[in-house]
Amino acid sequence: MLRDFSTSIFRKNAAKVANIVSEAANSNTKLEIQDIFMKSTLDSIFNVVFGTEIDSMCGTSEEGKNFANSFDNASALTLYRYVDVFWKIKKFLNIGSEAALRNNTEILNEFVIKLINTRIQQMKNSKGDSVRKGGDILSRFLQVKEYDTKYLRDIILNFVIAGKDTTGGTLSWFMYMLCKYPAVQEKAAQEVREATNTKTVSSCTEFVSSVTDEAIEKMNYVHAVLTETLRLYPALPFDAKICFADDTLPDGYSVKKGDMVSYQPYAMGRMKFIWGDDAEEFRPERWLDENGIFQPECPFKFTAFQAGPRICLGKEFAYRQMKIFSAVLLGCFRFKLNDEKKNVTYKTMITLHIDGGLEIKALYRN
Repeated sequence: MLRDFSTSIFRKNAAKVANIVSEAANSNTKLEIQDIFMKSTLDSIFNVVFGTEIDSMCGTSEEGKNFANSFDNASALTLYRYVDVFWKIKKFLNIGSEAALRNNTEILNEFVIKLINTRIQQMKNSKGDSVRKGGDILSRFLQVKEYDTKYLRDIILNFVIAGKDTTGGTLSWFMYMLCKYPAVQEKAAQEVREATNTKTVSSCTEFVSSVTDEAIEKMNYVHAVLTETLRLYPALPFDAKICFADDTLPDGYSVKKGDMVSYQPYAMGRMKFIWGDDAEEFRPERWLDENGIFQPECPFKFTAFQAGPRICLGKEFAYRQMKIFSAVLLGCFRFKLNDEKKNVTYKTMITLHIDGGLEIKALYRN
């Protein structure tokens, strides 16, 4: 099952992150945790999608580093189109930011198509089932029928786009909230220890094995903290749709075919008429009932994963990855900001990143 395959990858990469944090804790040095989360989520999604190790956390693959850099550059340059009124002219002339975007896109395409062709050849040459029945998403597509390479490229890149920066960014804001609210951090850590039936942790690598599916299901408070983080710091702070036909919105406003209709989850998460007078407060308890069980909200109210026919298909996938990473780190370490006085704010991008990263320090949790 894809769930089992992806979960094993999440645990493996969570262990890698824990080892990096452990080294910093041993030497009492600071960590730029957002960079680590971004690299680890890229490694995870790449392995799930392609069945391939890109290992951006260790930086051993030059092609992997080039892919990661081009991916980030292409994302930033795409957003720039919203403010550059001349982007279509630049694209036609292949100059400036549009030339840079084309160059970065070509690097992405070449790398992905190379991986797809390699996997197709492996499956053709394979006499056994180990390659043919691979657990990764690409292998599952190829098991069904032969697809056009460009079609596969588009599908696969969509998975990478949906699963890299969104999860890495959310984990970064989650860590910031834990550092800003120590009581929340301690309560979440206590729940992790109880859910995994752990009193002391002698090895982070060994602790990862105790973060089972059953343990994750018990972590209602951790789930609430992640969701409250997403309410205030949604992975996509701004989103838009294009009308396929003339229509009328519920408030009576008329829209025409081709019009763009946008909404802003970042602003909506702070609106008092939606969330009450404490809308701007970080309060995970709003997601729990009187028994401490997580209670979801209507997706048209909590829009971090969109709603209706366009709701994010990877919602549970993302939560599972974030809860595994969160549980491993909270079970092993206590975190604090490296500089309590430093102003933490967002960077203007398609996905909500912390501007300049997030420097933290880690201590072992006994």
